[in-house]
Amino acid sequence: MPVVKLSILMPVYNEHATLVSAIKDVLNVNFPCEFELVIVDDGSTDGTRELYSSFTGDPRVSVRLHERNRGKGAAIRTAAAAASGDYVIMCDADLEYSPAEIPSLLAPVLAGQAEVVYGTRTFGSHNAYSYAYVLGNKGVTTFANVLFNCYISDLETCFKLMPTGLYRSLDIRETGFGMEAEVTGKLLRRGVRPYEIPISYQARSREAGKKLTWRDGAEALWILFRARFAPRPS
Repeated sequence: MPVVKLSILMPVYNEHATLVSAIKDVLNVNFPCEFELVIVDDGSTDGTRELYSSFTGDPRVSVRLHERNRGKGAAIRTAAAAASGDYVIMCDADLEYSPAEIPSLLAPVLAGQAEVVYGTRTFGSHNAYSYAYVLGNKGVTTFANVLFNCYISDLETCFKLMPTGLYRSLDIRETGFGMEAEVTGKLLRRGVRPYEIPISYQARSREAGKKLTWRDGAEALWILFRARFAPRPS
């Protein structure tokens, strides 16, 4: 079994209600390897920034601040640049995903079976935000499958685990939620097919702070199209 270090990248924007629980959930996981939690606060204005002092004494946690809101993609870019691990995985601070399931994504990597692993969500009446949201996710994912002649189950999943060097080499430029489509599009353009692991999911409502909209789905289609017909990296 290879010895690896995992960097968990957590973008944060106005998550005062969930941040403490999200950080504790990560720190309480029994990971099969060394890990760090790299938090990037993307210009929070709701008091979230007052909460970090409770964790800055933990050597596993580091916090970086954006002075203004620049978008999820920009926050992940800052976090990935600061990561010291061999692998990175994104983990939002909104409690929609369970950090306790991250070791299941690590398992095929540690077993030498995969390099890139996606956590695939199963949507049901108890955990989906809305029919339109699920349909939009499936539509964008189907569009990617047709464009790249592949089959993936959940393009927009937050849980994307891959080597740090590979993520940096993708040179993700989308600053908002479009970074999810850009990551997948650039991986598929290189011929990388993610290994998929089923995960649980609990969508929150718009009232509880959900930020993704239909416009992000429409933008994802263009980003995938652009990635498909971009020159193949040498």
